[in-house]
Amino acid sequence: MILSISGVVLLGVIVFLFFRKDGLKLSHALVSALFGFYLASSAIAPSIKAGGASLASLLGGIKI
Repeated sequence: MILSISGVVLLGVIVFLFFRKDGLKLSHALVSALFGFYLASSAIAPSIKAGGASLASLLGGIKI
């Protein structure tokens, strides 16, 4: 579990730096996808899923 969390943190920092410095290139997209897979297997995944569902329902409820 500790290794999984540290991998998530490391890849998160790398993705953040890619976005800030150069924009997102193909190699950066691969690192971002890898970050997503690590994040999905971490303990924080249920919270992220619930937050995404909440945001989707909020946006779905907006009437224009």
